[in-house]
Amino acid sequence: MELAHSLLLNEETYNQLGEFQKAEFIFAWLQFLEKLLPVTSRADIRENQKKLVEQLTSLLNNSPGPPTRRLLAKNLAVLYSTGDTFSVYQTIDKCNELIRSKDDSPSYLPTKLAAVVCLGYLYKKLGRILGNSFTDTVGNVLKAMKNAESQGRYEIMLSLQNILNGLGAAAIPCHRDIYKAARSCLTDRSMAVRCAAAKCLLELQNEAVFMWSTDLDSVVTLCFKSFEGSNYDVRLAVSKLLGTVLARALTSKQTTASTKHNFRRISLEDVMELLGTGFLRGSCGFLRASGDMLKGTSSVSRDVRVGVTQAYVVFVSTLGAQWLERNFSAFLSHILDLVSQSHPKAIQSPADAIGCRRCVSFILRATVGGLLGEKAQIAAAKEICQAIWKLKKVVDAAMSDGNLETKINTTDVTVSQHVLVCALQELGSLIHGLGTTAAPLLQDSSTGVLEAVISVILHPSISVRLTAAWCLRCIAVALPSYASLLLDRCIERLSALKSCPEAVTGFSFAVAALLGAVKHCPLGIPHGKGKVIMTVAEDLLCSASQNSRISLQRMQAGWLLIAALMTLGPAVVQHHLPRMLLLWKCIFPSSPKDLETEKTRGDSFTWQVTLEGRAGALSAIKSFVSHCAGLLTDEVVQRLLPPLPSAVDLLTQLSSIYKSYGNSLKTPSTVYRHKLYELLAVLPPKAYEGNFSAVLKELVTDLTVPDSQIDASTFLLPPLCHENDLLLLGPLLQETDHRFIEEQLLLGNSIAGGSLEYDPYSIFEKFTKGDSVPKPLPPALSVISAATRLFGVMFSHITESHRLQVLEQLLNSIKQTKGSRQQIVQLHVVSAFSTSLKHLANCKGSLGSEEVRRSALMLVVGALESSNPLLRCAAAECLARLAQVVSDSAFTAGLAQLSFDKLKSARDVVSRTGHSLALGCLYRYLGGIGSTQHLNACVGILYTLSQDSTSPDVQAWALHSLSLIVDLAGPLYHVHVEPTLSLVLMLLLSVPPAYAEVHQSLGRCLNTLITTLGPELQGSSTTVSALRTSCLLGCAVMQDNPDCLVQAQAISCLQQLHMFAPRHVNLSNLVSCLCMNLCSSYLLLRRAVVACLRQLVQREAAEVSEYAVALVKESKEDFTPDVNIREIGLEGALLGLLDKELDPRLCQDIKETLTHMLTSMAVEKLSFWLKLCKDVLAASADFNTVASIDTTQEEETAKVDDVSVLTSDNDDRFHPFRNPRWSTRVFAAECVCKIISQCENAGSAHFDITLAQERKQRDSRDDFLVLHLADLVRMAFMAATDHSDQLRLSGLQTLQTVVRKFAAVPEPEFPGHVILEQYQANVGAALRPAFAPETPPDVTAKACQVCSAWIASGVVSDLNDLRRVHQLLVSSLLKVQAGKEAQNHQYNESTSTMEVLAVLKAWAEVYIVAVEKQKNQSDTHKHCLKLANSSEESYRDITFSASGLLDLVQADLGTLSKLWLAALQDFALLTLPPEYASQLPAEGGTFYTAETIENARPHYYNSWALILHATALWLTSTGFIVVDPDEGVTNLSRPVTPTTMCQDSSTRPLVKSPEDVNTDRFHLILGISVEFLCSPRSDAAMESIIACLHALQALFDVPWPRSKIGGDQELGVELLNVLHRLILTRESPDIQLAALEVVRLILFAAQEHVKEKRRSAEVDDGAAEKETLPEFGEGKDTGGLVPGKSLVFATLELCVCILVRQLPQLNPKLTCSPAVQPGKRLLLSEDGSRLVAAALVILSDIPAVCSPEGSVSVLPTILYLIIGVLKQTAVKLQDGQLRLTVAASLQALKGLLSSPMARAEKSQNAWTDLLRSALVTVLDCWDQVDGLLQEFDEVSLLTAITVFVMSTSPEVTTVESLQKRCIEKFKITLDSKDPLVQCKCYQLLHSIFQHPNKTVSYPYIHSLAPSIVGKLQETEKAKPENAAELQVIQEGIKVVTALTAAAEEQHRAHLVACFLPILISFLLDENALVSATISAKSLHEFALQTLMQIGPQYSSVFKKLMASSPTMKARLESAVKGNQEGIKVKTTKHAKNPGKSSSIQLKTNFL
Repeated sequence: MELAHSLLLNEETYNQLGEFQKAEFIFAWLQFLEKLLPVTSRADIRENQKKLVEQLTSLLNNSPGPPTRRLLAKNLAVLYSTGDTFSVYQTIDKCNELIRSKDDSPSYLPTKLAAVVCLGYLYKKLGRILGNSFTDTVGNVLKAMKNAESQGRYEIMLSLQNILNGLGAAAIPCHRDIYKAARSCLTDRSMAVRCAAAKCLLELQNEAVFMWSTDLDSVVTLCFKSFEGSNYDVRLAVSKLLGTVLARALTSKQTTASTKHNFRRISLEDVMELLGTGFLRGSCGFLRASGDMLKGTSSVSRDVRVGVTQAYVVFVSTLGAQWLERNFSAFLSHILDLVSQSHPKAIQSPADAIGCRRCVSFILRATVGGLLGEKAQIAAAKEICQAIWKLKKVVDAAMSDGNLETKINTTDVTVSQHVLVCALQELGSLIHGLGTTAAPLLQDSSTGVLEAVISVILHPSISVRLTAAWCLRCIAVALPSYASLLLDRCIERLSALKSCPEAVTGFSFAVAALLGAVKHCPLGIPHGKGKVIMTVAEDLLCSASQNSRISLQRMQAGWLLIAALMTLGPAVVQHHLPRMLLLWKCIFPSSPKDLETEKTRGDSFTWQVTLEGRAGALSAIKSFVSHCAGLLTDEVVQRLLPPLPSAVDLLTQLSSIYKSYGNSLKTPSTVYRHKLYELLAVLPPKAYEGNFSAVLKELVTDLTVPDSQIDASTFLLPPLCHENDLLLLGPLLQETDHRFIEEQLLLGNSIAGGSLEYDPYSIFEKFTKGDSVPKPLPPALSVISAATRLFGVMFSHITESHRLQVLEQLLNSIKQTKGSRQQIVQLHVVSAFSTSLKHLANCKGSLGSEEVRRSALMLVVGALESSNPLLRCAAAECLARLAQVVSDSAFTAGLAQLSFDKLKSARDVVSRTGHSLALGCLYRYLGGIGSTQHLNACVGILYTLSQDSTSPDVQAWALHSLSLIVDLAGPLYHVHVEPTLSLVLMLLLSVPPAYAEVHQSLGRCLNTLITTLGPELQGSSTTVSALRTSCLLGCAVMQDNPDCLVQAQAISCLQQLHMFAPRHVNLSNLVSCLCMNLCSSYLLLRRAVVACLRQLVQREAAEVSEYAVALVKESKEDFTPDVNIREIGLEGALLGLLDKELDPRLCQDIKETLTHMLTSMAVEKLSFWLKLCKDVLAASADFNTVASIDTTQEEETAKVDDVSVLTSDNDDRFHPFRNPRWSTRVFAAECVCKIISQCENAGSAHFDITLAQERKQRDSRDDFLVLHLADLVRMAFMAATDHSDQLRLSGLQTLQTVVRKFAAVPEPEFPGHVILEQYQANVGAALRPAFAPETPPDVTAKACQVCSAWIASGVVSDLNDLRRVHQLLVSSLLKVQAGKEAQNHQYNESTSTMEVLAVLKAWAEVYIVAVEKQKNQSDTHKHCLKLANSSEESYRDITFSASGLLDLVQADLGTLSKLWLAALQDFALLTLPPEYASQLPAEGGTFYTAETIENARPHYYNSWALILHATALWLTSTGFIVVDPDEGVTNLSRPVTPTTMCQDSSTRPLVKSPEDVNTDRFHLILGISVEFLCSPRSDAAMESIIACLHALQALFDVPWPRSKIGGDQELGVELLNVLHRLILTRESPDIQLAALEVVRLILFAAQEHVKEKRRSAEVDDGAAEKETLPEFGEGKDTGGLVPGKSLVFATLELCVCILVRQLPQLNPKLTCSPAVQPGKRLLLSEDGSRLVAAALVILSDIPAVCSPEGSVSVLPTILYLIIGVLKQTAVKLQDGQLRLTVAASLQALKGLLSSPMARAEKSQNAWTDLLRSALVTVLDCWDQVDGLLQEFDEVSLLTAITVFVMSTSPEVTTVESLQKRCIEKFKITLDSKDPLVQCKCYQLLHSIFQHPNKTVSYPYIHSLAPSIVGKLQETEKAKPENAAELQVIQEGIKVVTALTAAAEEQHRAHLVACFLPILISFLLDENALVSATISAKSLHEFALQTLMQIGPQYSSVFKKLMASSPTMKARLESAVKGNQEGIKVKTTKHAKNPGKSSSIQLKTNFL
């Protein structure tokens, strides 16, 4: 194929190829040429033009296939338009010549067609350049059309369209001729030709004025004719033509031309009348119609009506939304008039009426619902409401003539019913779509929406009553706050008017509908409503028999209410279950005898009531079983069963009853059957085994002797076919935008589809799809579908012999019927059998013996050869299920052989299609095809069939089957891939485009082939690249196909290719193709486009986005009118599409695509994305509503700010989004949150304004989120104050995110302030409306979170500013205090739980932050005291804000604490396991009611953690001292409304002591924490765990709770074990650190407890009897620790766990293994170091909890661990700092060594031994690290040795061998080259030399003092170079000074004498001082200072020395003089800032 890539055709290669390869080669070359010509230079083209034209025109004679001829024509046109045009006339002549040719043979046809296509494209591209030649051409083409066949007519129409397009107005002379030709084609018998003619006429009307002026009537009539017998594509094309022409006629200005024709100006009325005529009378013209009407025969054919309906929609869409707004009332009255009584013929039969109503609804939905923005929709709703009022008056007038009692049968009443149904449906749909934004509409009293709807509930027509009820349901779903009010109102009317039949049914429908709405309202309705409704229902049922006039209505109403009540779910129903079961039991006769007596007694009316009642009862039980499965315990099932046998008995008697009482019982008995079948299908079959045979008999009769003669295949079969196979049956069964009206064409003419009045019980069921009204089918049909379902269930449960009998009976009944009736029976039987096979397959059952299989097979094969294609599809699927159920390979092979034989012999289309599909389906459920032999046979046969060009149907089915086989064969198919691919390509290039179904099957084949090849497509071998090229070629052919579904296939093939071989798919071409089709009128094509985009943007979002924009810029004409990619990019176009789209699946895909684009690009294109979101949110922000939120005096100033903030940016420039829907705005708000989180991951500059501004200056293209903060706040504000509640929630969420993320960003211009501070007015204004009384609780709850986030963030420091938001929380708190009485009765009780807990949680968060701030403050306070006075001011600020925040909370803390405790108590009750349910309080808790316990749980789970933390902090702050004096009188720890814990008051003491109260509270907090920490759910938030641990920390911060846990060892151990498990399961360092802090506090509590016991024991026993003191502490006198009982053991376990996790080398087991090299040291992370340090602190505290013996047991472990950590982490750092772990281990070591246990008599010896060993270990560390000295930190080990020397008793370290080794180490270190090490060594020796015990210090002094002095003497010669060396000398001087002080008297003089000369040598004289280095000067000063101190102390020695050495004396004197002044200054400085030494002193406070 690479050889095809050249400008000229490579003829040499071409001639060597075979016939088919030639076609492929040509196509590849033309495709390449198409891309090449536009980018080739003009000169090159001219050079090769002659040759190219020759090659291209010669191809015309090669009979090119359809795609090839189109490409050929395009290339010729481009060639002439870029090159020279002189030879173009020759080409045109040549084409005309080819067309004139007399050759009519089929082989010459492609050449003629190619010539036609070429002419079209040449004129399209070159247009008027071609001068006048067009008249001849057009004439010639039209002449050719006279005897052309359908392909020719098709191509000629399309060519004429192109010619008209190219010539524009120049073609006027030919317009009439073309118009005549197109007219005849518009009613052609070929549908493709009709479509082409419609396109041609659409092009023609652009210039041909006569079409929409003089000839308008005939054009319209012509379109109506064209709709007759049309298919979906024709209706789409012709309705577009008709709608456009009419819109044009209406809007055209009166041109001069038209005045000559003196034609009438067309008004809207005229247009509407024209369309209305078609809708009402069809295509029979204007004259004939009247005659037919008189005879009363004509009924408009449905396809005309559906076509006209689509034309209405096109007409309005073309005129646009603004036109519709302006002319809405005229439009509405016309549309509603279509179903009014003024046209009785249109609605004479119920089926017609339903069809018309659907059409009218569709027109209104598509225009009002699809085009108008929210404000316009509200206006439209008001208009519709006016219409309803008008009709209501008509009805009232008619009804008032007589009394309600005597119902007058006037026509006027029924007149209005269909109009009302349509108006109510549209009103309901409108409000449903508007959601809470419809609130203003319902509040507007002048419109009176609710009054209007409720008033028509009394309408005489049942369908109006039902639709009004449905409309109320929509209102309740859209505005949940109305649900409860409407229910109350309807129940009240129902009770008041229960003697009026209309009222009883109407209001019961309304109540049922509203109950059905509840599950769509997340906030629910009050629980008590269930009880009210149950009472009303019972009342209706009991009073039904009192008044025969309304007994039927009351019976129906009562059961309807009960059935609807069931949808509220188990929580509500369980309370009413006994009453319902009693009613159920009473409605059926208790024995067969009673039934007999019933039969003898009744008359037709009583039977009607009885059947209605029983059908209702069956419905109610079915509703119960399906909605309350949770209540179906065995006991309940047992109580449900008794009436069933009697119900089945009645079923068997129905036919005889029906015969006795005549026709009036027909419907009730059918309904009864239907309801019984439905109930039995959902009950477990075991329950009614005894009745199987009776029921089956009835089922078989229903299926084989149906009442109705309606072919119900289109609703029975599709669910039974496989969705892939349904594609074969054309667009009718596929999803389209017009599905709602197209559905009626599927059903036979006598039925138009479902409607509510057929089954009122469907009014409360779930919406099937979107907001469309439920559409139950007529009883005659629904009975059949219920029967097939039940048959499926029962057949799989009966015995084998019974199965055989049933199957034979079914087969016989098919044989015995004839004609159309036979087909209907066959259809029912196959549906039923197919369902049963599905059941058998699901329960893995077997079918049975050979006979059963044979009968089953006969049944299925019969259907495979049925003339109904849908039945063939279902039969093929049935065959696959049969093979699955039998699952025997021989049987399956037999089935395949059967089809093979048939296909070889049969010649008729039916059996060939049926059996070819059967082959494809056969292995569908058997795990794929495993036999190559079978595969080869299938492929052979299907290849042959797919090339049978005489029947496109056979081709389509065979190819579809082939695609299934490719899929099922998987890897086995590889050998066939190449031939199959060639076949597919050949057919793609040769099958005429009119056979779209063949192309669609080819597309599916190509798709499965690509999937089979999979990732192999990436390969580079020649075969793979040839296959890949073929696949790409195939996709290209399909992309050019005119059929949209084929284009959709092409896109999904390219999507697959892109997945497997992304480098080989041309992304820019693909993206341009996707953008072109983004707004196609075909739903499936749009779905394919978006699905492909979704995949592409996951990998290459940026490229896709760039290509889309580039494409738009390049393309000259704006290709898609609906999408504005140029301004808003592909992302904006998708957002726009999301706003218009109604298909839920498509919307979901668009959202995912946008989300992927956002995640990968939002950070790079930040401004772009934010602007998009802002445009969507701002497009509808209703500023006036926002401004008038609050008008209190104090807020006046704030308000002005808010408004100015908002309106500043509201200019009316170009706005890409006009009135987006609320759901789109919600999505935009969610996107803003996602953008923030993306930026968070992208880097800190997004949240740091200084950094962002710097980087922005460096590179202006950089963009940072913080620079857009104003926009973020504004968007959050707009969303949070919208009418839509969903949007308010999203807005508040966004606001919360912004506050949390930006709270800490400082404002660079005002130091000490943060950037968010300037937006406090906006935040206040956004939150205020959420606390208004009418706001739904979920919004208020969310707003509480934002309030607490805002207060806690610390953005606002001024209390007065904070008060605004604080005030909102205070107001909510007041609401909470009001308790249950003041609750809102609009929603379920659990919503008030949600709101209360949200308020309490918000307060808890604020309180926690306030306490933390105050705590930090007291720390800073200590720190600040040390600072100078300069920062006084700012310090005052800090204190003010923190304590101020605490003051704010303090005022309400008394109330809050009670409420918090109450909430925790509720939570504790709710977390009890189910087996304790009986102990829960009967009336519920403080904040939840017993009935709504399940709904309340999640709210408690959301908020308990923070409340727990806050409560713990509060209890801590009061130190557990109960302050409240009143509390002593009542129950102490009881909340505001006490709920007593299942004890009655008599057993409970009246007053609790404070101790008891505290104990209760302590256990409450501890219990909740332990319960949660024991097993936090895997999804438990980190925040909850941390809050819980913080609460425990706070709890143990005060003495009283510590005494509780210290005194209860088991409790302590349990808590430690829980914490241990938490540490094992949660990796987060924050959690582990918090847990360790709790462990430390528990240990501390235990220490206190042991101390206390020891102290009290000593006090009690007196000092005298000390010996007999009992041992306190763990380990008693044996030293044994019991795992599981021992606190020490648990603590050790936990510490070891932490240490070994961070430092695996500590584990002795590991150290021996080769995996850990002993020398390698780990560098811990900062978190790791903090954890290790915390664990060491705990370790060093352990001995204090032990008895002396116990301490001996644990000491080795503790020492091992501490020294281990020291060993592992003692690594040098650059600046000589100590690592955190080392510092901690030294600190721990010091704590341990100075433990009193080391000196306690019982343990002293053991400790001494162990400590010596430990010291040896430390010394050994030194020797182990020979090779690693470079990184090893000797200072740490020296410090450790010093700690041993200083902290232990002398006998540990004075052992000679040890002492020697220690001194040795010091010696080595003193000689270190590193001044820092030396310096540290001096400091350590300094402390050792000062040891009070001389036995310890002297050996060191003796060994080391001489060398120190010696070092100092050396320094005389080498002065210090730098600060470090200087410090070493200073430390040396300090050591010697100390030595002098410690020396004995007799040696002291000697020492001083050595020391003074050294000091004096450091002094400089005045001259030297000037030139000396800094360090020399410092040394000079230090020496002088020391001299000044020592001189006076040892004056005698000093004087002697001075006398003996005059030089020294002189030197000293000059220094003293020179420094006299300086010294004063410097000493003061020195005192203030004691240099570095102090910092080191701080570090070595281990000593």
